[in-house]
Amino acid sequence: MENKVDVKKINEKIEKESAFVDLLKSEMSKVIVGQNSMIDRLLIGLLGKGHILLEGVPGLAKTLAINTLSKAISGSYSRIQFTPDLLPADVIGTQLYNVKQSKFSVKKGPVFANFVLADEINRAPAKVQSALLEAMQEKQVTIGDKSFKLDEPFLVMATQNPIDQEGTYPLPEAQVDRFMLKTIISYPNVEDEKSIMRANLQNSLSSVKSVVTLKKIMTAQKTVREVYMDEKIESYILEIIFATRYPEKYGLSNLKPLISFGASPRGSINLALASKCYAFINRRGFVIPDDIRSVVYDVLQHRIGISYEAEAENLSSFDIIKSIIDKIEVP
Repeated sequence: MENKVDVKKINEKIEKESAFVDLLKSEMSKVIVGQNSMIDRLLIGLLGKGHILLEGVPGLAKTLAINTLSKAISGSYSRIQFTPDLLPADVIGTQLYNVKQSKFSVKKGPVFANFVLADEINRAPAKVQSALLEAMQEKQVTIGDKSFKLDEPFLVMATQNPIDQEGTYPLPEAQVDRFMLKTIISYPNVEDEKSIMRANLQNSLSSVKSVVTLKKIMTAQKTVREVYMDEKIESYILEIIFATRYPEKYGLSNLKPLISFGASPRGSINLALASKCYAFINRRGFVIPDDIRSVVYDVLQHRIGISYEAEAENLSSFDIIKSIIDKIEVP
């Protein structure tokens, strides 16, 4: 009985604390048309202190989305165009020698912002990718012999273009695992595209106002962890994760030859956290199985290795997750 009272209390608190979400979404939808799922994923990444890898063909408003979010939250924004000749110093910053003062001074790089867009991350060599990924993981940067804390909140949205693979450096699995979510962006539908086309031709895109403070976001990042998660929901998450590692134990022996490696513990942590964030943006103080099913593909599709056999059968990690979700019993 006591538990029920607590859940009710948490629910009321979350409902009050998450009021800004609707405001933020409606402000962003003035500019971003028909990509509600991408906006949700950006908010999950922001509230869960995670980072997002977006994959989609050019022109699907990926750059516009994170720029719009930074304006609606009055945060600082920077865009790094990844190219094969980029150096780690171009991302994190470097030391410059001042001849007059005979000493070195630090010039901070574009990674020192609240919202960082790493455009076409797979265009730059491994050294540059790892410099950014270290900043993402440690939330700090070392230049020379000094360490600098990065601004808070700190969200990296990296994009990769799936169609043009010439001259690219695919992200290694261990680095991709650092992203909380990997989201595949699809084309808008006919009605949405008509609105986008008209707004652009009439030059009538609304300007975005700041509707939420950075302080509010940082408070929400703490509050989101208070969202209630029942033990049955925890077990459901763990069953999904373990089914990616030992599918034969869950009556999915057919998946065994298709998976080269399953999700790591980072997978279970991020699935639990993303589910809490999803409940929060839906203004609910407790996690339901639907929250998990809504975010599971984004959290896991880059954490499962598929074998050559799966590739030969034209199966992706998405298909494997779908088989697992269909099989595991919902609590």
